[in-house]
Amino acid sequence: MDRIFFNRMAFYAYHGAFPEENRLGQRFWVDLELGLDLTPAARSDDLNRTVDYGKVYQTVKAEAEGGPHALVETLAEGIAKRILERFGVEEVKVRVTKPDPPIPGHYDSVGVEITRRRRE
Repeated sequence: MDRIFFNRMAFYAYHGAFPEENRLGQRFWVDLELGLDLTPAARSDDLNRTVDYGKVYQTVKAEAEGGPHALVETLAEGIAKRILERFGVEEVKVRVTKPDPPIPGHYDSVGVEITRRRRE
């Protein structure tokens, strides 16, 4: 299966389990990997035979900046669901990263990664 990547899309949103996260907001990074057959697009050089990257970005943006959700797991699931519903992909991998979560400790970031497949 071929892959299309979207790396580190950045959004500011109000997701989180703590009241201050919903009030103040924070940064979120979203990485996306779409699994599909790119042969028809590559052979025809036709945008209509692949996924429109701009439309994918707008779909992710709407979900990422919507909500709010208490969990990044819910955000990732919502993104995956929208992508599978709207685009002709067989599989989607979504990674949502919180670079600045309000938890004590020393780390670069926290996040989740999920993979969902189209059901027949």
